[in-house]
Amino acid sequence: MNTLATATSAPSALVHPSIHPDERAAREELAACYRIFAMLGWVEMIYNHITLRLPDSVTGGEKQFLINPFGLHYSEVTASNLVKIDLHGKVLDGSPHPVNPAGFTVHAAIHDGLPGAHCVMHTHTTAGVAVACLQGGLQQTNFYTAQLHGMVAYHDFEGITIHADEGPRLLQSIGNRNAVILRNHGLLAWGQTLPQTFAILWTLQRACEIQMATFSMGAAIPVSEDIAQRCTRDALQFSPAHGAGQDVFNALVRQVDRIDPSYKN
Repeated sequence: MNTLATATSAPSALVHPSIHPDERAAREELAACYRIFAMLGWVEMIYNHITLRLPDSVTGGEKQFLINPFGLHYSEVTASNLVKIDLHGKVLDGSPHPVNPAGFTVHAAIHDGLPGAHCVMHTHTTAGVAVACLQGGLQQTNFYTAQLHGMVAYHDFEGITIHADEGPRLLQSIGNRNAVILRNHGLLAWGQTLPQTFAILWTLQRACEIQMATFSMGAAIPVSEDIAQRCTRDALQFSPAHGAGQDVFNALVRQVDRIDPSYKN
């Protein structure tokens, strides 16, 4: 999201050795995810966000979450320079880095309004924005859309998301659907864990990529409702009983570790 904010400088180490181990684990997991997004090309300069709610063992039950420092590329995000904020965007860890208002406005509304939304991801990929701008949006014509039957919500474009009053309308648009297409804008996913949210977003992203490629060649073959329902029922990658994307996420973390493990700093 493009909003005015003071540019930040190079990353700085903020994680104190006495930090709660659950917060440290959350910071490393989220920092690794930012590096995965960079590796996959899911970046928009210094914009967009992935947020993760800290566990109650860290916060005592208060809703606090981690977000990227505004002004850094995803490849620069580390465990120590992630910023801890509350639902009002107040910095809680003494970070010198600013936070993009468009980041915490949308994400805070979802973290606060959806009990199961412990992680929220938002992207402006070419394929995602293209489908978000398409009359009719995502259409049931490929292997990946067939795994998202009944899971995709739409929210109409209201401009740059810096106004808190959009929050209730966004929540109404989302309902209980974990994959969200923000019309004219981009993609969003939320879930109970970071790996689950990643699995949902990855499937939505692939669905958009395949649709964009297919439509460039001509008319697509539709997938029937009954087949799509069966595909979604048979797809196990989102289910906590089957790891909820943890195995895929772990494999990507291993790739990042081989390239540059500095996200752990």
